[in-house]
Amino acid sequence: MRDERPAPPTLRYGLLGLPLAFAALPVYVHVPKLYADQPGLSLGLVGGILLATRSVDALADPFIGWASDRWLSRKILVLVALPLLALGMTGLLAPPAGAGPVWLASLLVLVTLAYSVAAINHSAWGAELGGDSDGRTRLVASREGFGLMGVVLAAALPGLLGDTLREGLAWTGWLFAAGAVLLALVCLPPLPVGERHPASAEAAWPALRRALTDRSFAALLGVFALNGIAAAVPASTVLFFVADVIQREDLAGLFLAAYFTAGAAGLPLWVRLARRLGKPLAWLAGMGLAVVVFAWAWTLGPGDVKPYLVLCVLSGLALGADLALPPALLADQLAVREAGRAGACFGWWTFVTKANLALAAGLALPLLGSLGYVPGSRDPAALSALAGVYAVLPLILKLVAGVALWRLRKSI
Repeated sequence: MRDERPAPPTLRYGLLGLPLAFAALPVYVHVPKLYADQPGLSLGLVGGILLATRSVDALADPFIGWASDRWLSRKILVLVALPLLALGMTGLLAPPAGAGPVWLASLLVLVTLAYSVAAINHSAWGAELGGDSDGRTRLVASREGFGLMGVVLAAALPGLLGDTLREGLAWTGWLFAAGAVLLALVCLPPLPVGERHPASAEAAWPALRRALTDRSFAALLGVFALNGIAAAVPASTVLFFVADVIQREDLAGLFLAAYFTAGAAGLPLWVRLARRLGKPLAWLAGMGLAVVVFAWAWTLGPGDVKPYLVLCVLSGLALGADLALPPALLADQLAVREAGRAGACFGWWTFVTKANLALAAGLALPLLGSLGYVPGSRDPAALSALAGVYAVLPLILKLVAGVALWRLRKSI
């Protein structure tokens, strides 16, 4: 008899990860310079606005997750959030002449709020769609793979679409808006709503606090935070390392493209390894690969283009494990322990993700300054400090995360 079961929604679900990842990169990378070049906006004022909106954004994520468990379906929330995100991105990346602090702050609030609603519900929806453990892993891998494609596109398009960064960003914003709305119309209607359990009647803070009292979730979140800081430190310092240690700033785009492309290409490997070894041990293998790679990075110097390109590919492969396996482990937990609280848990998850980026920058950049490094330096001691922060600090943090994961592997 012919199998009448519907095809798995892996592709349609994963495609929605592309615009979400695409939207994140310009906000963090391009917006500060775009608005600092605006007349009447100083770098300090732009930085203050970015800090304030990002802080509020991160703190709001758990509460957005709690509310998402109670209001509307995941599908409707994503469907509402994506057009708002598209609208906000077009205004943010193509500001009118004379756009000032009110314009910047308002558009950032709209973009970050819409992004959080879409990202948290998209992630929680994946936990509710996956069926068995292997199905949840495939859904997460699909989401993260298309997300990496979105990052590569967001990095490349501004330089390809205009003669100046400002012109390229404006076209990028319009292209993003059209693509996001189109993907929403194509992907969302056929997707099933998933198996969503009724949320408890608890108020926001008690419900969020109770999610953290689950030992398995708290253990996984702790390992995820440690490992995330280890990954975010080199992300915060890579452009300095390329410019001053490898001394090939002109190849920074190539190195980043190789890193993200390898991450996407390696996702099927981690899915298969997780099926064979289990997700905790497969994730531990990814951490081990990252440790070896960062130990090698410490030995590189000026002109080591080919070795560093190989290093980017290998560290990109390790990135695939970090992207696919922790959220899949959380989805497994939600399937058996956290009925009705998927949004709250992914709200905490998104909060930790954003906090990792802030903590890494807050740790690595002042440390570099205290060790005597300034951008453009050729002083051997300063470059040794840069290499140490870029390579050795993440190695140590990865080892700590790996030990924690080994000890907690049976409880998460």
